[in-house]
Amino acid sequence: MTRSNILFFFETLYTFTWDALLAAINLVTPSLKPGHIVPKGSPGEGGKWPEYIAPKEGDSRCACPALNALANHGILPRNGRNIPFKDMTHACHTSYNFSSSFSYLTVNYAVHMLKRNYNDSFDLEELNQHNGIEHDASLFRQDAHFDPSQAKPHIPYINELLSSSVEDSSSLLKLEDLAQFSAKRRSEGKASNPEFSLGFLHRIFGSSNSSTLLVTFGGHIPALRTFLTEERIPDGWESSVRSRKGLTFAAFNIGTVNKLESATEKYMKSEKPEEKPEGK
Repeated sequence: MTRSNILFFFETLYTFTWDALLAAINLVTPSLKPGHIVPKGSPGEGGKWPEYIAPKEGDSRCACPALNALANHGILPRNGRNIPFKDMTHACHTSYNFSSSFSYLTVNYAVHMLKRNYNDSFDLEELNQHNGIEHDASLFRQDAHFDPSQAKPHIPYINELLSSSVEDSSSLLKLEDLAQFSAKRRSEGKASNPEFSLGFLHRIFGSSNSSTLLVTFGGHIPALRTFLTEERIPDGWESSVRSRKGLTFAAFNIGTVNKLESATEKYMKSEKPEEKPEGK
């Protein structure tokens, strides 16, 4: 184990302890009131988000809609370049009400992946390193084999996902909808992508990314359509997370991610290959 790996291990251990403390505080403190999710003085306070400007040619974007949206609104540099890791941690915390521990943990993983220092900067496109954070069977992007850039959403996938609600009359996406579509994407990837790869860690990454649609957006389909297709934060939107210290890694994984991954695996196991007609 290298020195950087040892350091990363202890940083992660410390962050888990920090996260557990914040999770405990959330249990005994009152929730934030609607309209007061984004801290006072921060972009998005009261649902008033900075102007949205779609990315221009030469701007840097990644496979993560949440980070791209922050750049599109100027909360991170609009060109997506030379972003201090510290600024990304702060922006995720204030904009989406992820806990400070969860925000740091996520960003520090990217720091380690890129072999940088937390005080360094990066371009969004650097996060598209295949099987780093980016992974196959995404619900919002084609596999890297078919679209190496990963900068733009794949609209057909998003439309299919958002039209897959179990109850047709509902405007909310549910965990079962995500699990079914995720299982479909994994099965299709295995069948069509000769370089398909999705190990345990990236299955969890996939379920984590998908779970934010439920936890942060409450599964609200109109808001999700805007967010996923345009990578724009809807006017008046604020995170569904009301916890005073924000969404902790512990609460997120225990409450939603593990349930979604289990449901996805259930659908994967229940799928059977189509039987070919006799004589063919």
